[in-house]
Amino acid sequence: MPVQQIVNYKINPDRERPWNELPLLPLDESLYRTVEIFEHLAEAKAALARLHGRSVAIPNQGLLINTISLQEAKASSEIENIFTTDDELYKAYSNNKIEETSGPIKEVLHYREALWKGFEYMQQRETFNIDYLVEMYREIKEANDGIRPPFTSIVIRKGSSGPLAGQTIYTPPRGDGILEEKLANLLEFMNDDTTYKVDPILKMAIGHFQFEAIHPFRDGNGRSGRVFNIHYLTHKGLLDYPILFLSKYIIDNKDAYYHTLAGVSQRGDWKSWIIYMLKAVEVTANLTFQKINDIIKAKENIHQAITLHSDIRKVDQLIEVLFTQPFSTVKHFTTAKIYAENTARNYLNQMVEMGVLDKRTINGHHYYLNIDLYNILSE
Repeated sequence: MPVQQIVNYKINPDRERPWNELPLLPLDESLYRTVEIFEHLAEAKAALARLHGRSVAIPNQGLLINTISLQEAKASSEIENIFTTDDELYKAYSNNKIEETSGPIKEVLHYREALWKGFEYMQQRETFNIDYLVEMYREIKEANDGIRPPFTSIVIRKGSSGPLAGQTIYTPPRGDGILEEKLANLLEFMNDDTTYKVDPILKMAIGHFQFEAIHPFRDGNGRSGRVFNIHYLTHKGLLDYPILFLSKYIIDNKDAYYHTLAGVSQRGDWKSWIIYMLKAVEVTANLTFQKINDIIKAKENIHQAITLHSDIRKVDQLIEVLFTQPFSTVKHFTTAKIYAENTARNYLNQMVEMGVLDKRTINGHHYYLNIDLYNILSE
């Protein structure tokens, strides 16, 4: 049965050929201005607003910056089949030496660096540009190149080991000036809210497809596009910090992610794609909201336990460090000039005896795991 094309959108007729005819933005409004899409948009906006309101009420934003963003980095990398364990990741992050790591751990930590470097980059600018996209790609991939040249042939094939493994599912555009033209159009659409009056969450969903369809880099396009999503939401004031755990939803609904992406290029089915992305925002905003509440509650409980059942001094400062990342070391407290080395070690060991922390010895180094924080992040 032939594929039925949805009107008002020119689909990709041949997956084996570069889609140089990828339509420019904006879309025909009939493709996204529907009652069903607006119903999902209302739910996504409400969830995001609730998350925003909760996060700004937290005095120490580092509590979110170093925990939620690290989980986002891990999940986004897993979408690209880059896996690491929580223990390995948190230990490497606690050492704060990316250059001494390697393999999947290094890639995840570079993704997290891109989250924060891009966030700071956009705080100084009014609009997104190609330099921003290239910087994010270079940070994520630890690369020095940029937009892929016209001679580079990229083909997206189906993974796994099933009967369709290796089958071409999409060939992105290529040729002299083609990527640059389509990126310029995408950036104009995302930046110009006067000419293109589209709700920012809808713009994010539309822009994410367009970025992935353009596929501007040799590799790392998925992660670069997901970083762009979060930076766009923060730049538009929908979040104060890039803490939305968006990749968690994609991991849990990975087949639907790729199916709805393909649905746009092969059938012009923007409705399914946009609803998928709106649902991702809604679900992950609620998930992140709940994680923040759980972290705050755990923080309060541990603070109370230490205050009532120990002689530990500077409890407020101690708690801030313990909840900045799951693994702490003596050095974290001495570097922050909270305690002397022996005092920090004694206090940490005392909290191990209280059941607040779990002491782990890895390669001769001692790490102290905040058990409750670790469990909340791992859920």
